[in-house]
Amino acid sequence: MISQESAVPRRKRKTNAFILGIGLTLILSLLAKGLSLFPFLSIMGQLVLAIILGMVYRASVGVPNYIMPGVSFSNKKLLRFGIILLGMRLNLMDIAHAGPKVVLLAAVNITVTIFVVYGLARLLKVDRTMSLMTACGTAICGAAAVVAIAPLIKAKDQETAVSAATVAILGTLFTLIYVGLYPFLGLTNTGYGAFAGGTLHEVAHAIAAAAPGGKEAEDMAVIVKLTRVALLVPVSLCVGYWASRREQEKTHKSKIQIPWFVLGFLLMSAVNSLGIIPHAVTAQIINIAYILIAMAMAGLGLNVDFAFFRRNGVKPFAAGLMGSVVLAIMGFVLVHVLGFM
Repeated sequence: MISQESAVPRRKRKTNAFILGIGLTLILSLLAKGLSLFPFLSIMGQLVLAIILGMVYRASVGVPNYIMPGVSFSNKKLLRFGIILLGMRLNLMDIAHAGPKVVLLAAVNITVTIFVVYGLARLLKVDRTMSLMTACGTAICGAAAVVAIAPLIKAKDQETAVSAATVAILGTLFTLIYVGLYPFLGLTNTGYGAFAGGTLHEVAHAIAAAAPGGKEAEDMAVIVKLTRVALLVPVSLCVGYWASRREQEKTHKSKIQIPWFVLGFLLMSAVNSLGIIPHAVTAQIINIAYILIAMAMAGLGLNVDFAFFRRNGVKPFAAGLMGSVVLAIMGFVLVHVLGFM
């Protein structure tokens, strides 16, 4: 029998290991935040850098198994809290004031892109899970969309990390391309902002790409981009329903998956829209949200080795690349058709 005296130190060791796991993801998250302040790295953003740092740490130092429960807590539980708090970035009144054409632009881009990327990924023999995560990440809001969709379709940590990193890298690549193409697109500042916000992957990407067009372009990019972020809610509900139907076909049990944390995101958006929380407090809540999500990204990175990424990341990247090209062309046409010029 195990004495109570020996059981207590064992529990203490487990607790310490758990804290170490969370602490490691926090350190990597804060390091990613610091690196994202540098000019070029700011385009990549904190979330992308957190994934990369996690992967590099695992490859160079290694991650002991005893701290993995804490790492898992970060990339699952803290992730949900981060997504909920991120709702404070969204003001639903801004979307309402922007008019229906902004919602239409976002909805068309998202719908077409999800089907195109998913279809291309499946043609390339990518499994359904990674195909759907890559499609949603490309269409909606990058890595944040990937990690929001992942638990609904029971994605593995390595699959989630590869999909998130793939979409994030694509967003960075297209941001640089947009900045280079800006003088040749023939768009007004408003039109260019709508184009960037309607087609790029992360909020950071949209802002970075819109910068050459000045404040007018940046403001429009943020409004259109956050409209796409808001549509994460109905897309998540649809994915949850789809996943539940597939599960029901296998097990013959009816269970609808409701992404409560995404509904929490919408609730926080509604609170922010009321304007009852001071701007300074809202800014701090958003910072905390990004730190929590970056901790989750770091945790995912700590679960992935580069060999797995090389084996499983090429085909999703190819599908995302082709889908991003389709999204860019379609977004450019819609900017003209919907009169953002």
